[in-house]
Amino acid sequence: MGQSQNAVELIAIKKNFNKLTLFEDVNLQIPTASITGISGPNGSGKSMLLRIICGLVKPTEGQVIVFGKRIGIDRDFPTRTGALIDTPGFLPGYSAAKNLQILADIGGKIDRSRIEEVLTIVGLDIKNQQPLNTYSVGMRKRLGIAQAILEEPDLLLLDEPTDSIDQAGWKNVYEYLIQLKEKGCTILLTSNNLDEITILCDQAYILKEKQLFST
Repeated sequence: MGQSQNAVELIAIKKNFNKLTLFEDVNLQIPTASITGISGPNGSGKSMLLRIICGLVKPTEGQVIVFGKRIGIDRDFPTRTGALIDTPGFLPGYSAAKNLQILADIGGKIDRSRIEEVLTIVGLDIKNQQPLNTYSVGMRKRLGIAQAILEEPDLLLLDEPTDSIDQAGWKNVYEYLIQLKEKGCTILLTSNNLDEITILCDQAYILKEKQLFST
């Protein structure tokens, strides 16, 4: 874990997109070992904010600090970070387990028992050999969450993780997120459901009208 009290700091972040200002003067401090949620209408910039934290997109103005390192200056991408943003680039002709095994083989640190563990957490069966192109949207979202937590990250960024997942499924996911927090993981997630965020998160925000507001 980082030594700073805050795992993530956003300082006066502004993002212009297609000649429009998506948001501006966004300031946020995310304490280590906490769950933070951001709600807001579609198109308000929630996903873009996560991309900026990941280093996938540069802000027009402002600074992002993750574990004490300035993203885009000290390093291009934050370390020890798992993310579910947009649709992961899985191989549609392979099963969920095979896709995770391919990812695990790249890093060389994950064994089959961990793959089985994360699939169980999100409600998927490691023995299911159906290819991903037969999966529902909700099942693919579950696999995306499994991919994000596979290497037990210190920072977890999840863009609408419960979208298209049934109530039983998102309860399992949220219970696991609480367990991760208790182990020291810092979690930032977005959702269109403000009530959901308010119940789960230690701090909740709304991104609207180009500004980030605390609830």
